Amino acid sequence: MNPYRLAGLATLLAGATVAVIAALLVGGGAVPPRLLDPGPIVMWGLPVVKLIANLAAAAMLGSLVLALFGLRSGQRSFDIALDTASVGAAVFTLASGVTAFLTFMAAFNPKLSADRSFGEQFGRFLLELPLGQAWLITTVMGAVVTLLVFGWRSWTGTMLTAVLAAATFLPMATQGHSGDLAGHTVAVNAILLHTIGAAVWLGGVMLLVLLRPGAMRDRAPRDAAERIDLPLLVARYSSLALAAFVVVAVSGVARTVVALGDWSELLSPYGVIVIAKAALLAGLGLFGAWYRRRLIPHLSGERQKRSFFRLILGELLLMGLASGAAAALARTPPPVGEEPPAVQTPAQRLTREVLPPELSLDRWFTSIDIDVLWLVAVGFGVVFYIAGVLRLHRRGDRWPIQRTVFWMLGMALLLWVTCGPLNRYQEYLFSVHMLGHMVLSMAIPLLLVSGAPITLALRAVHKREDGTRGGREWIMWAVHSPFSRVVTHPFVAAAIFVVSLWAFYFTDLVRWAMYDHLGHEWMILHFLLSGYLFVMSLIGVDPVPYRLPHAGRLITLIAVMAMHAFFGMAIMMQEGLIVAEWFGSMGRTWGPTPLEDQYIGGGIAWSVGEIPTLILAITVAMQWSRSDARLQRRRDRHADRTGDAELEEYNARLAEIAERDRRIAQREAH
Repeated sequence: MNPYRLAGLATLLAGATVAVIAALLVGGGAVPPRLLDPGPIVMWGLPVVKLIANLAAAAMLGSLVLALFGLRSGQRSFDIALDTASVGAAVFTLASGVTAFLTFMAAFNPKLSADRSFGEQFGRFLLELPLGQAWLITTVMGAVVTLLVFGWRSWTGTMLTAVLAAATFLPMATQGHSGDLAGHTVAVNAILLHTIGAAVWLGGVMLLVLLRPGAMRDRAPRDAAERIDLPLLVARYSSLALAAFVVVAVSGVARTVVALGDWSELLSPYGVIVIAKAALLAGLGLFGAWYRRRLIPHLSGERQKRSFFRLILGELLLMGLASGAAAALARTPPPVGEEPPAVQTPAQRLTREVLPPELSLDRWFTSIDIDVLWLVAVGFGVVFYIAGVLRLHRRGDRWPIQRTVFWMLGMALLLWVTCGPLNRYQEYLFSVHMLGHMVLSMAIPLLLVSGAPITLALRAVHKREDGTRGGREWIMWAVHSPFSRVVTHPFVAAAIFVVSLWAFYFTDLVRWAMYDHLGHEWMILHFLLSGYLFVMSLIGVDPVPYRLPHAGRLITLIAVMAMHAFFGMAIMMQEGLIVAEWFGSMGRTWGPTPLEDQYIGGGIAWSVGEIPTLILAITVAMQWSRSDARLQRRRDRHADRTGDAELEEYNARLAEIAERDRRIAQREAH
């Protein structure tokens, strides 16, 4: 192996090994339990194998992401990135399988043997228990990613493979926090964001080491186009790393709050490891800020390149230490404990949280229940939009202020729904749940579509000329993809919007959304996107393949809203409870009865939707009027340029017809 690559790998593994051993000793993560001790091989081997899985996952996902946003398909550097991802995915698959086995041994301490009973026990663990199912799914997904990366190397194939690679982190996240403990939703989202952000960050650094010009001398570029523009590649990675740093920092704070329970627990063994990991994160942030501001602009010289890669080795050391600490932290008992309360209320059994107080007027503005996934999404939505507007302003271009206002209001409303009182009470009151649905699918899309984010991005993001794909190129690909042409068609968007209502509430999808965290997040995303597509087909200014004439839009709107009103009436006429074992079993002593609350929810679906409908109808009518006015102005300008030639020709034709008719009439008279 090339010495540069060997030095980078050795530095990363050395730091990770030292950190995992030290953190296990400090936190007691390898201390054998009093009962069912699986032995030191399992107790020490499990966190080490999970560490290997984490590092391999970083190589898998980070290489794919940097290839998609920093390299050009068909180049050797792109192939090296995909080779790295393939190797990382293969190691991740093997490590996940071993982790599943060691987790089974640690949880049940069966006697290791080759007989049938041991295999049956292990099989039941993988197929019947959630923890075993999670690791089985992770292993299978890792194997699929390995095959796809190896055999599907086009732009689209790599992008879809990267999405699947990111999805492999989900099963691990769902089992990273007990589903019976308070704060489960926050913890799962935080773990998912944390692991994906760290993988993109670390995997990108690993790929930079592999792509270092000195590490590629054994295979000279075939032509000048094959050479890597190191300063440009590092700058692109730096942008990805900055976003990953923010995600890791925010999600890390959220996970720490859930695990500690109280800031005084920072002095516990778990808290000490958290402090050490936070210090490493801060150090990595300083590394990134320093070379982003000072080193990247001067990377053209050979001396600066050597200094940069020495800095990269230092960054790999810190990342290895942080990865080792994270692997040990996953095996360290948190201060809040890992067992649910012995005595639980009905609400705690269903939602894992204590029943909140009655929803009074002030709590509509003061209640908070943060969903860190949507908190991060809203934050990036606001920052990227403002950055785009500022870039246009610096360039001398104007962006309508009302579009910025609409976008910010939409983001604020999305934050209120996902992190405020609606998220706090939607599990206990069907009416609040329905109100959140209506806002997500109608009010928020109306504001976001009016912000024209795609148009802003296409104007603000620089176009690349080197054959790679950045944000602008991927947006253009998405807009013109066959899938986009289908889902943005007005009739398809309207059908998705209408069918979603009935399919969700009159099938077990609503039950899945209430019981399962993944179902809840899917519900939010689906309602938001279905509403966005429908509203964009009516009043959007962003580019789409096809739009109906304005009269067709009004007819479509009226038809969809009629179905929407009928849906609300159907909910109001229900004689039984929707998900009765959930909304009817909360043990609430305040507010309306569950059946009355469901009736209120149906009324909300029937009535609240009329407000956005009226706004949409007025907007379509105004756009129609403006379109006619613009058409008339174009005709007037054309007439001015041609001297009204068309009108004069038309009048002359009428005069000719009239003269002919007059002569015919005279002949008949004589």
